[in-house]
Amino acid sequence: MTGDMSSELVFYVNGIKVVEENAEPETTLLQFLRQKLGLTGTKLGCGEGGCGACTVMVSRFDHYSKKICHFSVNACLAPLCSMHGMAVTTVEGIGSVKNGLHPVQERLAKSHGSQCGFCTPGIIMSMYTLLRNDPQPTIEHMEKAFEGNLCRCTGYRPILDGFRTFTKEYCAMGENCCKNKNGNNNLQLEDGVGTDLVKTKAFLPLDATQDPIFPPELQNSTKFDTDYLIYRGERVVWHRPTKLDELLDLKSTYPDARLVVGNTEIGVEMKFKNMKYPVMIAPTHIPELVDITHTDLGIRFGASVTLSRIDQELKEAIAKYSEPKTRVFTAVIEMLRWFAGYQIRNVAAVAGNIITASPISDLNPLFLACGAVLEVQSKESGRRQITMDEKFFLGYRKTALTSTEVVINILLPFTSKNEYFGGYKQAYRREDDIATVNSGIYVVFEDNSNVIKKLSLAYGGMAITTIMPTRTMAAVVGRKWDDSLVMDICRLLADDLPLQPGSPGGMVEYRRTLTISFFFKFYLSVQMQLQSMHLSKTKVPSYLHSATAPFHRDPSKSTQIYQEVASGQREEDPVGRPINHLSAMKQATGEAVYIDDMPKFQNELYMGFVMSKKAYANIKSVDASEALSMPGVVDYISHVDVPGKNTWGAALPDDEEIFATTQVLCEGQIIGGIVAETQIQAQRAAKCVKVEYEELKPIITIKEAIEAGSFFGSPQKISCGDVEAALQQADHVIEGECHVGGQEHFYLETQAVIAIPKGEDGEMEMFISTQNPTESQHVTAEALNVPANRIVVRVKRIGGGFGGKETRSVMISTPVAIAANKLGRPVRVMLDRDEDMLMTGTRHPFYAKYKIGFMDGGKITALEINIYNNAGMSQDLSWAVMHRAMFHSDNAYKIPNLSTTGHVCRTNISSNTAFRGFGGPQGMMVVEQCITDVAYTLGVSPIKVRELNLYQEGDRTHYGQLLEHCTVQRCWDECLNQSDYFRRKKEVDIFNSENRWKKRGITIVPTKFGIAYTALFLNQVALNQAGALVHIYMDGSVLLTHAGVEMGQGLHTKMIQVASRALRIPASKIHTSEVGTNTVPNTSPTAASCGSDLNGMAVINACKTLLERLEPIMLENPKGTWEDWIKSAYINRISLSATGFYKTPGIGYDFNTGKGRPFNYFTSGVACSEVEIDCLTGDHQVLRTDIVMDVGVSLNPAIDIGQIEGGFTQGYGLMMMEQQKISPKGILYTRGPGNYKIPGFGDIPVQFNVTLLKGSVNEKAVYSSKAIGEPPLFLSSSVFFAAKDAIASARADAGHHGNFILPSPATPERVRMACEDQFTDLFPKAKEGTFTPWFVEL
Repeated sequence: MTGDMSSELVFYVNGIKVVEENAEPETTLLQFLRQKLGLTGTKLGCGEGGCGACTVMVSRFDHYSKKICHFSVNACLAPLCSMHGMAVTTVEGIGSVKNGLHPVQERLAKSHGSQCGFCTPGIIMSMYTLLRNDPQPTIEHMEKAFEGNLCRCTGYRPILDGFRTFTKEYCAMGENCCKNKNGNNNLQLEDGVGTDLVKTKAFLPLDATQDPIFPPELQNSTKFDTDYLIYRGERVVWHRPTKLDELLDLKSTYPDARLVVGNTEIGVEMKFKNMKYPVMIAPTHIPELVDITHTDLGIRFGASVTLSRIDQELKEAIAKYSEPKTRVFTAVIEMLRWFAGYQIRNVAAVAGNIITASPISDLNPLFLACGAVLEVQSKESGRRQITMDEKFFLGYRKTALTSTEVVINILLPFTSKNEYFGGYKQAYRREDDIATVNSGIYVVFEDNSNVIKKLSLAYGGMAITTIMPTRTMAAVVGRKWDDSLVMDICRLLADDLPLQPGSPGGMVEYRRTLTISFFFKFYLSVQMQLQSMHLSKTKVPSYLHSATAPFHRDPSKSTQIYQEVASGQREEDPVGRPINHLSAMKQATGEAVYIDDMPKFQNELYMGFVMSKKAYANIKSVDASEALSMPGVVDYISHVDVPGKNTWGAALPDDEEIFATTQVLCEGQIIGGIVAETQIQAQRAAKCVKVEYEELKPIITIKEAIEAGSFFGSPQKISCGDVEAALQQADHVIEGECHVGGQEHFYLETQAVIAIPKGEDGEMEMFISTQNPTESQHVTAEALNVPANRIVVRVKRIGGGFGGKETRSVMISTPVAIAANKLGRPVRVMLDRDEDMLMTGTRHPFYAKYKIGFMDGGKITALEINIYNNAGMSQDLSWAVMHRAMFHSDNAYKIPNLSTTGHVCRTNISSNTAFRGFGGPQGMMVVEQCITDVAYTLGVSPIKVRELNLYQEGDRTHYGQLLEHCTVQRCWDECLNQSDYFRRKKEVDIFNSENRWKKRGITIVPTKFGIAYTALFLNQVALNQAGALVHIYMDGSVLLTHAGVEMGQGLHTKMIQVASRALRIPASKIHTSEVGTNTVPNTSPTAASCGSDLNGMAVINACKTLLERLEPIMLENPKGTWEDWIKSAYINRISLSATGFYKTPGIGYDFNTGKGRPFNYFTSGVACSEVEIDCLTGDHQVLRTDIVMDVGVSLNPAIDIGQIEGGFTQGYGLMMMEQQKISPKGILYTRGPGNYKIPGFGDIPVQFNVTLLKGSVNEKAVYSSKAIGEPPLFLSSSVFFAAKDAIASARADAGHHGNFILPSPATPERVRMACEDQFTDLFPKAKEGTFTPWFVEL
């Protein structure tokens, strides 16, 4: 055997042969592509296969079928050693700006589907792979191709619209085709209104002949599949046997060796759980393990057959065999539909899913329920069969196999006409999510009857293994399948599947309820089939039928409506036109450079952080000796290495330490850092630094802080009128509370920095992924004890920010600068996703208590609010966030007597920070909860209460600001009309009357968002300023620099549009390179939605200065060209460089006097959403959303609509999905996409319509435009309140009326348990204080 072995790894990348003599088994394909080959288009987004940013196409030649197979893969998990004999295609391999884009790249870019661009290459490669396999897919197939991809910016709609043009359903007529008319077909458009953001007729055609060819060497030789391979690394040896005997020999010799096919589990364990597996075996090329055989009993799948192959084979079997035989197959296909994304299913093997023995495996409950049969074999014991039943899983991650046995195959059985099978799963998100609970259910009846012969039930998520409730199964044998069975089984399951309060995973009552909800769904489904065969006298009423239907989503539809530019506008004037994001093409080809894409500098080092593992503790000692002895380690950096200040503050000085000295205040706080030659060396060594703690009792939640009196500062208050008197005079007074959870930013590019010491005068150059270059500059200067003029911070672009890089980037960049300063060498950091989520804080969780007074007709007369936020371990911007929440606690309603008091809670979690909306959504959420309470109390529609209390022109807010050009009512009226609300509300009512277990809700919600940096208390009013620098070169080209950071919002694009109009030259003559503290000083952070307003005015002022200088030249030669004038100006020694500056006039508010004008103006909008919920599981689907938004005169309708859709989708995550989970001791559980879910492609509204309000003007901003980054986010609350409306209908059916509390996010658990019915009643909630919860509500 030894003589046949090869240690040479051979594969192809973008058509170029790669030969690696010493392949490292622990290296991933992503690391090799980026670090060895310099192909940085493929991004690291999470490292666990959950975001798709690293997607590449892998191709291989199947010598059995003689076909080339293409499949998408997560390069962050794919082991480099698994690539032998494969061809890898990355985003760079299909097109470039220089040589031409591939149609996939072009269509996404031109359809406005790339904002920050960090996720774009992965999405491109998912689509490209689909087209290589199916050049004209259906829309459904196309939309499913992105189940493994995430985007945090766009809201997904423009991506889907761009790629829709490749599908079968799209015709050459483009937008004029009747089939391609999306959204509201009844819409009547006014003159001057457009709907075409994209000119699809100009798209490049898809031409398969231009695709790269598969390498002939890999096709013509079988040695790549037949060679036994061994790769020896520093810590791991990798074997790839090609014969079964070789595999059995290896497992006999190395019984603890792990078998690796897709590396989807082991890769995560090794990276995030620090597991070590010295021997790894890849059984991917053993014929018996990749074989598929049809037998008389069923279909036998080899152990290494991938889930994608199983899915395809079972679909073909369903088409081939009669229906009764394939009932198990149908359930497996349905479960695979929700199993991860294509990238995972393409490589994950069926046996891996079994042997991993995860208690929440999606497939194991099905295999146990149907009695799937495994063939296993070892060298010592030979081959045997094991039926998967209640005895198969012996304990947590333990099975009935011995340590030397391997799975050879699994038999999935056929079924007969008296056998029925179903599979069920519920998770936070349908696509690519681990189950909360899942189930397989199998029943066999006596021939031609409804008498139970056998019942098998298997559940995941209810114990440390997949579990079968055997007592329940035995107790029902011989029973008839009728209604009397249901509640009996519910009671039996309740006893058979106990789950103690505080069990790992939490949500105990919900999980227990799901077990009987799943059975009830199965019962109804089988009963309906028995009824159709006349084998049951029990008839299922029609209003129960919808409980049995599998989830279905129609293809996405959308409409975008905007005001076109005036007919007389110059053709070369780009303002108001939907031009593309100027970096979109580079982002689509992977050529756009982000921090970690920059080539390594000479002598560069990497820093791995040593972080606190305790939420609150004294540091007794730190021992870095072991770490310092490890290979590649250069030094340990801590507070003793800080030459200047070891403290900093975002709003107040000395708010927190750079390196913890004597005490840690939260888990994830930086204690020190290991600096090493490589990232892997630094991170491994950092984990070996020993920190001894003296633990203290932490405060984690708002309620704990209230009880302990743990606050930052004193409460602050805003009020108008006489609240107490108004409450006494009101017809009704009710009290309530509101909870709004935190939210992880989940920018796709994590925090990243490179610090480069210059070697003289204390100078340092820093490349940082930050929204706030100046803050980074000044904190670094103070830490290094040098003037700020020695520190230059440069930002080209960042891969998303959303506020998370406004201040918290400083806590990463400053330690890196300290390390670089001490060692005199460049130092780099890009946080892993789990590090970023642990360290950098989130949106503030809020809790409010309120008392509201109102009249019989629904008019609100008084509102008193006490509102609290969870600041975390430092103040950061928490008071500014609180102030905005207080300013927005009226939302869009005139409440004559309103008092809101803010409290900032000090706790022991990572410091929470700015996030899109900056407290505004939380403040507005409180008053919207009040609105629904009023409506439910009076028994009227919330729409009536909202409309009755809307602001009107000339009203004053509770902080005294006059509303000028108030368009809330116009947006409201137009949204009612566009959404056809009243007709659809009647349809919803009819639907709810006809369905018990599916309910719909529809509602309409306004927003009014103030534009400006607020809070004089923190001197933030000073941030309402910006600068610009404009250079004109002798050839007439213009270099534009301003104070704003490009983070996907299209700021650079808009500023070039503004400069183009101001200078009266084409945009093509203008370029923006980067933001730098050496070009525009004292920049305000790019935040508060003010980027275009502030920087745009500064740009106009700079351009105005230049035009004034050029005016004599232009008058002298009126027929000259721009280039003529510039040359003449140069010859006449006229300066062609100018700065511009702008400050927002009349801004400020004094909390002591309660007077001032905190906002420059308001951006308003209204959204109507319709939602359908599954009352048995809590699942939901957004059927339609219509948004009308006042953006003034849009600078760029495509970018503004993209911001509206992206903000709405991000807000939808806040409202419905994204739940932080943290232990009572302050340990964060939600550290990556595996257990923290942001919205995916399949979560956006099925019909998603956006209209920009026509005829609105705004004299207070650039060319009459309005800010748009943050205002749309709260419109997603329309989904929340539509879901609440649907829940109210379900509650009414169960006899529950009136107000009820629904915290945000309205997760499936909260939706299901709020419905309250005979099933939830079986599991009353344990009394608070009688147990320790697994996670707490922050």
